[in-house]
Amino acid sequence: MRIIDLLKKDSISLNASPKSKSEAIDMLVDLQVNGGNISDKDEYKKGIIAREEHGSTAVGEGIAIPHAKNKGVKAPSLAAMTVPDGVDYEALDDEPSNLLFMIAAPEGGGDVHLDVLAKLMTILMDEDFRAKLLAAADKNEFLKIIDDMETEKYPEETPEAPKADTAKAGDGAIKVLAVTACPTGIAHTYMAAEALEKAGKKLGVSIKVETNGSGGAKNVLTKKEIEECDGIIVAADKSVEMGRFDGKKVIKTKVSDGIKIPEELINRIEAGDAPIYFHAGAKNEADSGDNESFGRKLYKHLMNGVSNMLPFTVAGGIFIAIAFLIDTIAGAPQDGNFGSHIAAAAFFKKMGDFTFSFMVPILGGYIAMSIADRPGFLVGMVGGYLASIGSTFANVGGDIPSGFLGALLAGFAGGFLMLGIEKLCDRMPKALNGIKPVLIYPLAGLGLISVIMCAVNPFMGMINTGLSNLLNGMGGSSKIVLGCILGAMMSIDMGGPFNKAAYVFGTAAIASGSYDIMAAVMIGGMVPPIAIALSTTFFKNRWTDEERKNGLVNYIMGLSFVTEGAIPYAASDPLRVIPACAIGAATAGGLSMAFGCTLMAPHGGIFVIAVVGNWALYLLSLAIGSVVGMMLLALLKKKKV
Repeated sequence: MRIIDLLKKDSISLNASPKSKSEAIDMLVDLQVNGGNISDKDEYKKGIIAREEHGSTAVGEGIAIPHAKNKGVKAPSLAAMTVPDGVDYEALDDEPSNLLFMIAAPEGGGDVHLDVLAKLMTILMDEDFRAKLLAAADKNEFLKIIDDMETEKYPEETPEAPKADTAKAGDGAIKVLAVTACPTGIAHTYMAAEALEKAGKKLGVSIKVETNGSGGAKNVLTKKEIEECDGIIVAADKSVEMGRFDGKKVIKTKVSDGIKIPEELINRIEAGDAPIYFHAGAKNEADSGDNESFGRKLYKHLMNGVSNMLPFTVAGGIFIAIAFLIDTIAGAPQDGNFGSHIAAAAFFKKMGDFTFSFMVPILGGYIAMSIADRPGFLVGMVGGYLASIGSTFANVGGDIPSGFLGALLAGFAGGFLMLGIEKLCDRMPKALNGIKPVLIYPLAGLGLISVIMCAVNPFMGMINTGLSNLLNGMGGSSKIVLGCILGAMMSIDMGGPFNKAAYVFGTAAIASGSYDIMAAVMIGGMVPPIAIALSTTFFKNRWTDEERKNGLVNYIMGLSFVTEGAIPYAASDPLRVIPACAIGAATAGGLSMAFGCTLMAPHGGIFVIAVVGNWALYLLSLAIGSVVGMMLLALLKKKKV
């Protein structure tokens, strides 16, 4: 698809003379309606005005790009208007706008237009091109000028747009990096990228720009490039991944500044006039594969799925726990309908169940998205759903659920599958680039993941069922051992892979009705901070003044099920602190299992004690495990002078 495929003659007005921004918007909306792609004029106009309220879409250089993506649009389209005398469109450079393009994008499934519009935004930065458009004698010439420029800039024989200008304007390593992003990811994202690239070329500075558009991140910055660059420009009006820039010189600014003052931004980086960025959260280093082990990459993909799944797990689990609590207070019988006898309980139970139903698809979707960006999301999501219902060739409606194991397979298989599909599609004609994200990728991915999941679900379902039966069939001694193992895992790395693996196991057990496992998992995560807090209180001579002062906070963190409170202490003396905490946590987990304690909520610590089965013995287990940890710390830690 080419630019002129979105721009009809009926949607073009040459030599117009609107008196105000409002009048210009009305005229452009009417042009869009003339093109036949607007189903609800008022709704579409409402979207245009709403976008302008966030900031003018007049980007300077005489250009204005009003745009809206909503349900009032039937199909992607453009409208264009030239205004020789200019109109005050509240441009960034305070100059009148004389070349206006209005974008209409459908609310759903309209991403076919994104690549086309990105090209338009890029070529509009060429001054000669703009001059030719303003001088066009008629609509045919106007369209021809656009078509000729697109052919020149993006020749058909080239499989993809040339990247030499994108990354290199000088010799050697790339000195300046940039990220551009606007709320819609349609216009300003690409215009800012083009402006920065042109400025870099003019200044003789090598630059690479990552665009975070609606079609996903393109030209992604690598770990090596980030490490070796002089600094980074983040010209964005929405959140972008910042953890990877921790410790680097970063200029954070508006996307409009990337368009308006690109040279100034680059000069600041070159002059060292940029603050060092310190990321507030955990680093999430994005790279396209530099010096990172395959195992580490798999773990990062898994954690992306788990982290996005956890809100559904926690919120849904607590809602279900509230339902059980209401029925318990009301004295309802603990039968097959427990949690649904009282109307209020039934409400919380249904909402919790609905939320829980998203867990497995979300896990698969975000694992695949971590691997293959947005094209992977649909494939992983659908694969996860097929795993949750247990679709097979014999019964597509589902009869052998493969649960979390199936979702893991769907996420990884779907992600790598989409990478392969994208690689194959690179050989397709450039003219088809626009339909790849909305048609080719989803159809090919959906077809293949459907076949894969229907083929593997019988086997994965058997494994899942076998594990569930094994857990449910465990005797007392076996469950105690399991509780000890899970408790220790929660303490070994305090938020790392072992901790997360145990936690995911516990949440999966809740979904299958095994509430005793989650009880052992949570108590194992509560013990380390509490054991350290007790030790700093009763064995002060084992700790520094600073450690003793901070120890009080660990009472709160431990009771709140925030295991990470123990990390500073473990990091300063891992050979003594970790074994002591792990043994204490294992003791608490084993006792919880031995006492038959249960937990229906996947988080909350002491604050969800009301829904803990055998809560008094659960608190006793927590106390014993914490004291064991404290005593071992006292034995292992050396006295401070």
